[in-house]
This record gives sequence, structure tokens and C-alpha cells, in this order.
Amino acid sequence: MVEQNKMSALSYKGLYSCPVCRQGEISCLPLMEAFACNFCRHIFTADLEKQWIQLADSSQPLSWRWNGSKWVATYRSHVDMTWEIWLVAIALVLLPPSLIWLGYHIFPPETGSKGYWFPPLWTLLSFLSHLAFVSWLIVEYYQLPIYVSLRVRLRQLLGRP
Repeated sequence: MVEQNKMSALSYKGLYSCPVCRQGEISCLPLMEAFACNFCRHIFTADLEKQWIQLADSSQPLSWRWNGSKWVATYRSHVDMTWEIWLVAIALVLLPPSLIWLGYHIFPPETGSKGYWFPPLWTLLSFLSHLAFVSWLIVEYYQLPIYVSLRVRLRQLLGRP
């Protein structure tokens, strides 16, 4: 972040650290009343009176308030993950491997057969793949800075704009 913006009000003339990736800096887009990050390329709309910005290029209404020196995430009670969503996430991770494990124990393969090792491996792979899927959805939903930074760096390594 630029030193001149320490303890100052949010304005379109300033340069601020990006609240999403925390790697780049956001500045005003020319001829627009919006900010953009030079690293992760997210676009933000701003309300200078309330001193807050909102992520404009995402389906989640993520917003931050400028306190004069850093960004503070605003509370989003209407979009927080409820217990029902957590219950579905846990079911997506545990139910498929449980069904595979149950089938393995109800109808076990013969001891010493060629495929005796496959059902435990399939149960483990099913658990890990479902856990990875649900974890990715949670990280994508909350836009964690490490995830955004890694995604941008991977895109740069692959030569994508």
C-alpha cells in the first residue's frame, strides 16, 4: 500500500491494497466510478460517503469498509453459510464413501482374490475426492486471499491473461 493513503479517507485518487488477494493494489478505473486490482483483476464499486467497496464481478456480495488504514470485512448475515449448508456439505463428504464401505462389508471379496485391495482404496479415493470438491466450493465462496493469490499465479504461469 502507498504510504500517502495511511489514515486517509477513501477516494478515487488513492491507491489501496486489494482486500481480495492482498497482493495487488486497487486504483480507480479511468472514466468510471469503480476500482480494479492490478494483480487479481477484480472490479469493485465504491460508496465514498460510507467508505466501503463491494466486489462487482462476483456472484457473492463481498464488501469491505475502509477504516483509514486498512480494509475491514463487513458483516454479511444474510449470506453466511447456515447449518443446513454445512449439513449438506458433511453429507456430500461422508455419504458416498459410507455407502461404498457398507457394500464392501456386506459383500466382501474373497480373501486372496485379485481385487481384494480395491474396495478400501475406492472408499478412500471417494472420501478424498468429495472432501476436495466441498473444500473447493467453500474456498471459492469465501474468496480466501491465499486461494485467490494462488489462482492468479497459476494463471500467470500458464500464460493466460
